[in-house]
Amino acid sequence: MSSKVQSKGFKAKDHQPSAQESLPPPEANAEAINFLNSLRQEELLTLFFSETLVMVSDTGEPQGELTIEVQRGKYKDQFGVTEYFPFVHAFSHGSMDKILCGNSILGYLSWKLEVVEQHNKEFIKEVKTEVTFFPWHSIAGFVSQAANLVLLRVMAWRQTVPSNARFLALDTEGKLCYSTYQGLGSQTIQVGHQQVEAFIVEQTVHSEQGIPVSCQFHLLSDGHLAKRIQVGSPGCCMITKVPTLREADDIEPHPVFEKKPLVWEEDMELYSKFVDRKEELRLSHNSYLRQHPEAEALISDFLLFLLLHQPADVVTFAAEYFGPFAMRRPPTPSLRSSNRPCPFHELEPEGLEGEEG
Repeated sequence: MSSKVQSKGFKAKDHQPSAQESLPPPEANAEAINFLNSLRQEELLTLFFSETLVMVSDTGEPQGELTIEVQRGKYKDQFGVTEYFPFVHAFSHGSMDKILCGNSILGYLSWKLEVVEQHNKEFIKEVKTEVTFFPWHSIAGFVSQAANLVLLRVMAWRQTVPSNARFLALDTEGKLCYSTYQGLGSQTIQVGHQQVEAFIVEQTVHSEQGIPVSCQFHLLSDGHLAKRIQVGSPGCCMITKVPTLREADDIEPHPVFEKKPLVWEEDMELYSKFVDRKEELRLSHNSYLRQHPEAEALISDFLLFLLLHQPADVVTFAAEYFGPFAMRRPPTPSLRSSNRPCPFHELEPEGLEGEEG
């Protein structure tokens, strides 16, 4: 069984195995797998919150914005079974060499941060794709982009980085490779008029062919990201205001109430409140969006990409954007990228020839 991954970077071409591809795929070590297995649902629930950072240049000029949101989302699989999983939505938009660009990650994860489903979309002047295959059984200890954002919060919450752990990740070309984390200690950073202590974690993605790519994350004690720096690149992402930090003692256990008999149907006041509340829930859009955070995220991403791209044919653009989410489409890999084929072309009747874009 194989998993297919699409990523931006190069145009897809016929697969020709090389000598390097004949080598066994990389594998995560026991330290990495044990760290993921140590995660608890109760712990991850404390790390569900949203945060926004400003992208600034090396001269301090604002260039864009990065928003990261982790919450509980409702996921329905191909068999119609609904479960609640951690839902990650990260979106960045800004300018690069005076060209508007954006990136979006929508991901469902298991409570051990395994990939359930993930969608990556990028907007730049030109997007090309490459298709990569690797054995599905070889990705134990794999940390996707969405899972990485949650895993960093766990390390900050625990104030520890797994020693000598070697995870798996995808490099910039969509190839399976090693990923390591290193704790760089703590540092006091200036945020506005305040000083705050940050726990620094450096993640390095060790590409099999290219040079390693490292990124440093300055994390607050409750998992909030205060600063992100890609080593060797100008500029960074940072917060402009210190959030209200949560402590372990702030998380109170769910209250337990004793059951008492209550014939509410015979109480006119309670019955009136019940009817009003029932009608309110039926008409409440906010209630639906709270149960389906992915709906608001999808619409938000679509509008932002639409305004950035400003296509002449809005209908085709929308069809290509939402095409991968169609229920009637054949099963596709968990990790997917943009530049999907137009669904209108796929629905052409047999025997009719059309032009390929």
